[in-house]
Amino acid sequence: MRETRFTDTDPEFKAAVPPTRRRPRRLRRTALAALLTAAMVLPLSAATRPQIPAPPPAALPTPLTPATLTTAYTANRENAAEAARMAAAHGDRSRAAADRALASPTRHLLHFDARGTGRATEVLGDLAHATRVAVLVPGSDTTLDTYARFHTAAESLYRRLTHEAPRTTPTAVVAWLGYRTPATISTTVLTPGRAGQAAPHLREFIRELRTLTAPGPAAVSLLCHSYGTVVCARAAPALAGLGVTDIAFVGSPGTGADSAAALHTSARVWAARGAGDWIADVPHLRLGLFGTTVGFGTDPVSPSFGARVFAAGPGGHSDYFTPGSASLANLARIALGETTEVTRA
Repeated sequence: MRETRFTDTDPEFKAAVPPTRRRPRRLRRTALAALLTAAMVLPLSAATRPQIPAPPPAALPTPLTPATLTTAYTANRENAAEAARMAAAHGDRSRAAADRALASPTRHLLHFDARGTGRATEVLGDLAHATRVAVLVPGSDTTLDTYARFHTAAESLYRRLTHEAPRTTPTAVVAWLGYRTPATISTTVLTPGRAGQAAPHLREFIRELRTLTAPGPAAVSLLCHSYGTVVCARAAPALAGLGVTDIAFVGSPGTGADSAAALHTSARVWAARGAGDWIADVPHLRLGLFGTTVGFGTDPVSPSFGARVFAAGPGGHSDYFTPGSASLANLARIALGETTEVTRA
């Protein structure tokens, strides 16, 4: 049997997160404890998905350079094709289809690992000649099985950038699924553990990115969604000197930092939340509970956090990269460095 999973937009998850704004702190603590209890019980009651066989990652040129990008893309596509064959032989049609899509000649995989829930770093655009690069960091339940929706978000942004960017500003978008994301209903989604594991990997990737653009390092914007905002916040202090000019948090449950200043970054810090995003009803607290830290503290769109809050329109938790949306337009302006054109909330 397949493991029972809930996504950010499922009614079961919304029901588990009661509206708590304007309620006493004690009720918020109770709500957070109830959510943690549900997160502990539901995954344990589900059947465990059998391990899907997959090849080890392809051997790539070391170090990667602009001249070896094509070689890396080819090697990773071949690895994805082999992963698809192995998944199909195992009887997992869903994973086989996801791997097969990534093996398409049109896809540019900088890194790929089909083992477990999977990792993938995909490039949209001509990375070697880009002067501005947007790196998307996803939130919960993003795996190879659900990668298509993450790719769709990256593709929407890339199309917007290519439409808006001056010809003198070549751009690229990187979809970075470089960590094991938590399940939406799980103990891990309420704690910073996965973010702490992911942050060093994100830092190493940003460092690697500086060697992949010619004639020099590109300006990098980190666009972080949901639990991905916790990852970006954890990585932020270690990104000094690596060309990150902007960090944007969208649909954030909190970042684990009390303020933008606490991120210890010289990058501009942005935040936004759609009017229909249920994340607004998640208690923005950080508590010691059951021997661990639960919750992520200050709401990034609150005045006390100190981020540059921009308009995101009426959309919900999964709508920040919807074509034609206010949030996508503003994220593109941030990525292009057109910060005076960003519409504020």
